[in-house]
Amino acid sequence: MGWRLRALVVLALLGCFGLFLLLRLLALGPHLDASFRRAGTVGLELVASGHPELLSKARSQLVYLEAEGQPRLEARSALLHQSPRWAVSDGDRTLILADQQGLAQLVQHAQVTLGFADGTTVQVRPVPRGFGGVGATFWLISALALALYLIAAVVYLSRPGPKNLLYALMTLAQSGNLLLIAVESTPGWGLPSGFIALDFRLRTLFDLVTAGAIVHVGLIHPRRVGGARRLIAGFWLALLVYATLTSTAGVQNQWWWTQALLIVYGLTLWAVQAWNIRNEPHPVALVLQRLAMAASATLMLLTLAIALTERLGPDQYQAASIGSVIWYVFFASLLLLVPFLSRSQHVMREFAMLAGLSTVATSLDLLFITVFAFGQFTSLTLALFVSIGLYAGVRQWLLNHLAGTRMMTAERSFESLYKAARAIETTPAQAVDHVARMVNELFEPLEIRRDPRQVPEAVIDANGTQMAVPLQQLPVPHADVSGTLVLRHARRGRRLFTQEDARLANRMLGQLRTAVVYDRAVEQGRSEERMRLAQDLHDDIGARLLTLMYKAQNPEMEEYVRHTLQDLKTLTRGLAAAEHPLSHAAAEWKADISQRLAASHCSLAWHFETTGDVPLSVVQWSGLTRILRELVNNVIAHAGASQVEIDARFDQGVLQLKVADDGHGRDPKTWAHGLGLGGVRKRVKLLGGQVQWKERSPKGIVCEVRVDGLGEPQT
Repeated sequence: MGWRLRALVVLALLGCFGLFLLLRLLALGPHLDASFRRAGTVGLELVASGHPELLSKARSQLVYLEAEGQPRLEARSALLHQSPRWAVSDGDRTLILADQQGLAQLVQHAQVTLGFADGTTVQVRPVPRGFGGVGATFWLISALALALYLIAAVVYLSRPGPKNLLYALMTLAQSGNLLLIAVESTPGWGLPSGFIALDFRLRTLFDLVTAGAIVHVGLIHPRRVGGARRLIAGFWLALLVYATLTSTAGVQNQWWWTQALLIVYGLTLWAVQAWNIRNEPHPVALVLQRLAMAASATLMLLTLAIALTERLGPDQYQAASIGSVIWYVFFASLLLLVPFLSRSQHVMREFAMLAGLSTVATSLDLLFITVFAFGQFTSLTLALFVSIGLYAGVRQWLLNHLAGTRMMTAERSFESLYKAARAIETTPAQAVDHVARMVNELFEPLEIRRDPRQVPEAVIDANGTQMAVPLQQLPVPHADVSGTLVLRHARRGRRLFTQEDARLANRMLGQLRTAVVYDRAVEQGRSEERMRLAQDLHDDIGARLLTLMYKAQNPEMEEYVRHTLQDLKTLTRGLAAAEHPLSHAAAEWKADISQRLAASHCSLAWHFETTGDVPLSVVQWSGLTRILRELVNNVIAHAGASQVEIDARFDQGVLQLKVADDGHGRDPKTWAHGLGLGGVRKRVKLLGGQVQWKERSPKGIVCEVRVDGLGEPQT
């Protein structure tokens, strides 16, 4: 950053020095401190003046101005217009240039004579404006021009290259446009000699350079179009030929040709980016397309409105000039917004929106006057009403589609976080995959890849086209969680990543870490409590049952107590274990069920099949154990069966259990679901499964249980 910072300081000082020189030229230059307005069909009316000699002539009609050795200058509306760039007619433009040049020469004399319609004349001495006389509009617009210039310097110095150079070229051209507009806005009569002619040529040149740079950028960014070099050369050559013709031989209907070129070049950028998006979604292409459409649409509306006002004569020229100034401010705000699209610059976005709204309102005002012949007040009121209504109705949509800042709802974010925390708890070795799944649901990127670099928190890269999400802070000690996840092109290439996205990713990762650590602490507490309960049951209840078994009064009681003691041992082993592999649990189930059925003189047909082992949590193990035990108890107690068939299959996280008997049970729909069957339904539901009973042919009942989400098979 060393040389870049020094270069930026130098450029900033040069920009401020250049602005100071321009301000000094205006402040020290002579001018007539008076304001006029059009009066009738001929002449101008004095509105106000800082010259004491003219105070008595307020509301008088000015007919001419003259100075010693200078030809008389007729007072006409062309003297009110200091910007020939937006004069539609070639004749009007020529008249404005001639009158403004004549006025600039007049104010260089020591005395200027003003002739009024009543036959009187007043001699005034042109005076310097002073730094306070340039007007508030000059300061505001020149400040915007300086900001645009500095942004151009920052963008180019941060990463010198062709694309940033083109952006700097556009911003510098529009910064020059804004400076010229600021000079035109100064109050009073009399700009530096030759300024108006130079102003017209420079503003046209700045607009053409901006149009060429816009198309150039579109052909190489974000993707280079086939044959881009030839197309770029052709577009620049067309602008060069047109600029040469306008500065030498002259071009008929020059304003129309200039506006047409600007609009065509803007629509070309839109078409190129639309072609890019159709071939492969890219958020930068989408943003450029939206910005090109916003700028081109407002420019077309303004061009139409100003073209129609020509038939109303000079009366509406001032409104047309104001509309063009607002459009340049709007375009400058779009250029200022571009480098910060991936950052939280809400004020800048709102400023761009309001500038665009003002352009639309001014254009509608002119259209209502020219097309519907409304009065000035009616047209302005209606234009503001329509513009504000449109703005209020589509504001959020426009903001979302200007930079693509659409966030996921809190409910979906919490759901993704919860699923990721549960998945990491179940299979910590696959923590990276679970985090990738979570951020994919949050941001819907076109691509997710793992990168070895380390970042302390989520950061936005590549001007918002990608985001790096850190992994190393995940509390998974025995898993490889180094590096970062790099997400490219949010919402399937329909928007850029923003700082809001980075903050959301950081919050989600922080909450995920907290949830995993909390769950681990809770599980450790549960495990310790289960160990304590298992130990107490084994030492206390187990000892009592063993004593009862030795003191049993008959063999049947002794066998019953022995079975109870065996059940207690199974329960305590289950409570003491942190997790139970499905294969081990199945073996315990088979041994327990075989013993129970053998005691009741009933045979067991057992079949267990799995595509891979999976650990069962204590809750899952306990629930499945009690479900199978209750189903077997029902067969023993009520079915009168001679055989029980149990088929268990586990595949891809889904466990299917079938318990069938050949007893005399029928029509399970009519059964009263007491504690036994009700308990089975409740336990299956808590495990997230389904259960149903059916009749079995030729006799008996089959119970089918399906439980999803027991975890991924271990590799």
